Amino acid sequence: MEISLKGRSAIITGASKGIGFAIATRFAASGADVAIVARGREALDAAVAEIKKTAKGKVIGSQADVGTAAGVQSAYDAATKAFGKLDIAVNNAGTSATGPFEKLIDEVMQSDLDLKLFAAIRLNRLVWPQMKERRWGRIINILNIGAKAPRANSAPTSVSRAAGMALTKVLAGEGAPHNILVNAMLVGLIEADQHVQSAKKKGVPLKDYIAGLEKDIPLGRIGKAEEFANLACFLVSDAGSYITGTAINVDGGRSPVV
Repeated sequence: MEISLKGRSAIITGASKGIGFAIATRFAASGADVAIVARGREALDAAVAEIKKTAKGKVIGSQADVGTAAGVQSAYDAATKAFGKLDIAVNNAGTSATGPFEKLIDEVMQSDLDLKLFAAIRLNRLVWPQMKERRWGRIINILNIGAKAPRANSAPTSVSRAAGMALTKVLAGEGAPHNILVNAMLVGLIEADQHVQSAKKKGVPLKDYIAGLEKDIPLGRIGKAEEFANLACFLVSDAGSYITGTAINVDGGRSPVV
């Protein structure tokens, strides 16, 4: 299916690597103006340069820590200044942080909520009025399958992501009368930099680490970030105009909950 996002503008957090980068690349190649947000300047600049190779619209990078209110505001202001409007927001910031509940201290839980929940709340709150005024908006909250089926030792991430799923449903109901569609995409196991780092920490080759993960996936393989991005592109396009309030697993069948 040929999808065009010409005339649309998007902001994507956590987009210098992995899933966020793949989504930004897909959106830009489909014609959207894209603002990517990340904390590291070097990775951000490299990502912008790479995305521009296939982009049909404008691409900018905004260095900001969206785990803070000031960081979210800064990223929003930069994107709005560059494009004049924002039609699409993708909340993707945060990597998986997990561990036993007994060791979960307040600071770790609060930091996770700030980056994964409050960042989305704050950005959605900023883009909402203009989307409402134009009667067109798309919001995607990137969560993970632990939001539906949390496992032992999965906090704080599963707790933050479950709250994000509730936020998605609330916003979908409030946005529907104004043609603001809000959905969540739930990550299973997708190729990402965090797996590279996890393999390094465990002292095992990445290939062996990935092979161990794939044993729990019915499709028998880890997903590609581009496959995730394809669905995101559909959801924010006019082709996905009757889909809102959903939490879609993108996990090769791994989640025990539909």
